[in-house]
Amino acid sequence: MTVIKEEKTDVGLKQNIGLLAAVNIIIGVMIGSGIFISPTSALQYSGSVGLCLIIWASCGIISLLGALCFAELGTVVPKSGAEYAYLLETFSKQHKFWGPLPAFICNWVYVMVLRPAEVAILILICITYCIEPIRINIGFDNLDETNQQNFKKLLAVATLLIVTYINCRSVKLFVSINNFCSIGKVVACVVVIFGGVYELCRGNSRDLSSSFEGTTTNPGNIALAFYNGLWAYDGWVSVTCVTEEIKRPEKNIPRSILISVPVITALYVFMNFSYLIVLSPSEMISSKAVAVEFGQRVFGPFAFIIPLGVALATFGCALSIQFSVTRLCFVAGREGHFLAPMSYIHHERMTPGPAVALQGLISFIFILMGDVHELIEFASFLIWVFYGAAVICLLVLRKTRPDLPRPYKVPLIVPFLTLAVAVFLTVTPMYNQPPAKYLAALGFIISGLIFYIPFVCYKYRPKIMDKFTFLIQVLFEAIPSDKKET
Repeated sequence: MTVIKEEKTDVGLKQNIGLLAAVNIIIGVMIGSGIFISPTSALQYSGSVGLCLIIWASCGIISLLGALCFAELGTVVPKSGAEYAYLLETFSKQHKFWGPLPAFICNWVYVMVLRPAEVAILILICITYCIEPIRINIGFDNLDETNQQNFKKLLAVATLLIVTYINCRSVKLFVSINNFCSIGKVVACVVVIFGGVYELCRGNSRDLSSSFEGTTTNPGNIALAFYNGLWAYDGWVSVTCVTEEIKRPEKNIPRSILISVPVITALYVFMNFSYLIVLSPSEMISSKAVAVEFGQRVFGPFAFIIPLGVALATFGCALSIQFSVTRLCFVAGREGHFLAPMSYIHHERMTPGPAVALQGLISFIFILMGDVHELIEFASFLIWVFYGAAVICLLVLRKTRPDLPRPYKVPLIVPFLTLAVAVFLTVTPMYNQPPAKYLAALGFIISGLIFYIPFVCYKYRPKIMDKFTFLIQVLFEAIPSDKKET
């Protein structure tokens, strides 16, 4: 089977993302459903309002430190793929077998489970909150539980198709819609904050004078409070997933981080403060959707604004996560760590259509499964494993390749602090949660070796791959970005 060739010489991902769009990509991923639905775990583990607010602010500072490390890495290794690209650049030439393995495992976890499962959950949440204001009008409550779930899944699949279409169609379309969603998210956050200020001015606020009463002194609980807070902040790495599409990445990556992370930190801290003005700590901890309950107390007949804000936030977050992880598919396919056709792009739109379609398919499977929260929980601690590994890459590259251009360089104390936090967040939860989740994560990593050894190490290529590659090129009008016949 002959693989389709293309004579163009300028085929590749284009630098269509400016500073504002880069800021909105970070905001799009960082502001998801968590801050609206259940920002309660940090409060529960911290034991007091005062310590909880300190932890939320500290998590923002820690996230900024980590993001600044990635900002340097993004300028030193100007490739899309974030942690994967940095692990590959740092270790791939060290050993034939073990060198590329960390990068492969990173790609394996993110592409096959973590990110598409997150997209599935976000879309299901989006549908839940889209239905909320109109559930009576559409007769949703008249359905039995099974039919309600099937109805949600049907709408979720339709939403997933829209998300996948946008990311297949063009980067400019993604940027436009993501900018709109990001602005909407920030507006929803500001509405919550002003709602709290309004109640405070009216005198309908709770007494916070004893805000540190009940503060925990248990190091394990404090660690879990930080762990849950940092999970809500996750997403600051997203702009380095699309480095090759950022205009002037040496300047816009650090700038986008320095703008977006402090803004989100301020929003998160003041939103929690607003919640605590209106709701008691016990009400927050027991609530399944804090912002919705807050809206019902403060906005009355206009409380529907909050569910719509949550729906907009989750849709934009799902869109941005899929956009980012498809670039990881693209880079891994280009490097021989994934199916080669996943690195092919549309000959006119310059989007990695095959990679986007694959992520849509995997997310579709997770939507059909329904509740995949446990699946994310067993793999999510690996995120900080990879963050820590990327920081090690920064330190190693400074030692082994000091002459590389570094338009942006963080003080050395920053990566050491970030690495300490990564180790802390990776090890501590193992003492407080069932070990079965971590054994499951280890099992999933080992399953990746089944593919790594024959297809990456020994470069085994089944003959059927020629037919598969030809089919992908025809279906997606896609061609190799590097002009290598595969």
